[in-house]
Amino acid sequence: AWRDKMLYPVKATYDIMALLSAFGIAYRLAEKYRTLDPLSAGAMSLVAFVMTIPQVTLFTPADGSAAQLVKGVLPVGMIGSQGLFVAIVISLLSTEIYRLVASRNLVIRMPEGVPPAVAKSFLALIPGFCVLAVVLALRLIVEASPFGDINSMITTLIGIPMSHVGGSLPGMIISVILIGILWTLGLHGDTIVLVFIRPVWLSNMSENLEAFQNGLPIPHIITQQFYDLWIAPGGTGALLGLVIFMLLRSRSQQMKQLGKIAAPGALFNISEPMVFGIPLVMNPYFFLPFILTPVLLVIVSYTAMATGLVMKPAGIALPFTTPIFMSGYLATGGHVSGAVLQVVNLAISLVIYYPFFRAWDRLKAKEEQASAQPEASVTLSAADRI
Repeated sequence: AWRDKMLYPVKATYDIMALLSAFGIAYRLAEKYRTLDPLSAGAMSLVAFVMTIPQVTLFTPADGSAAQLVKGVLPVGMIGSQGLFVAIVISLLSTEIYRLVASRNLVIRMPEGVPPAVAKSFLALIPGFCVLAVVLALRLIVEASPFGDINSMITTLIGIPMSHVGGSLPGMIISVILIGILWTLGLHGDTIVLVFIRPVWLSNMSENLEAFQNGLPIPHIITQQFYDLWIAPGGTGALLGLVIFMLLRSRSQQMKQLGKIAAPGALFNISEPMVFGIPLVMNPYFFLPFILTPVLLVIVSYTAMATGLVMKPAGIALPFTTPIFMSGYLATGGHVSGAVLQVVNLAISLVIYYPFFRAWDRLKAKEEQASAQPEASVTLSAADRI
């Protein structure tokens, strides 16, 4: 019971992630255009997104009786991570429709004496009507198709093909590229991409564990542990190598301090302090290594396991926060080769990140020196007056 109570903050944040994204993305995009009212854009997007959600869900009574169809409710999954992709598409679509209609001057303009807040609401009336009309038409078309609703359509058209390739080397490479790109755009790539692929990985893990327990050859390489423990040392993007450089080689005080803050999390494969602290989001200096490093680690790790140099994952369900080297040893059923491969992968991460780290560190060090010089001049001037 207490565990459920401690999850209240999670339910109030992650479980409404799609709702927040629908409003927030449209709001920020409208701000960038400067000619649109951000609040109106966010409201239009939020309403349009809710319109795409079928307000019906299955309810299973606590007494174990048959599940019943309940109407007039929003399924939690649809407004959380499951509906995130739809929220992104709708927020972009609705804002672009708003901009198109407004640029054609198809708006209601009020006389000069009308308060600005009232005038803004009238300016958004026709664009808002157009947004809702387009989304309504889209929903009716999809409902008339075999898909039923927009989220199911996206799951069928994108999710099922991704799940089929999720256990293959090309599918794994595509997955880590998509995850990296989404993270650099400020989106939680793992949440969005792995929702389609994780069931395949978990199934492979179960089959590996059964084979390991029965002394049979382990059938699968790509599992949840393969991604968590060999492809993401230090978290998504294999950032442990970058953290090491920040601690040991950084000339910038900001980078050195951030390295100290991020190091404990990186040891347990948590990358958010780095992603949002440097930041890696929308950062051209780190875009290439953040995506390239996991791709190379996938190729190297897959090849090592496929050729028998390294034991395949034994299907042992280790948390992704298990520290490096220990996790490689345990996940392969007690084979040192798993930890050795992690050493190799860490070395690859160090080699790839080093030139990009040097360039960024020099930039930050110059910025710190430039900001320190005016402060020194002010101090000297004050001393002269005294």
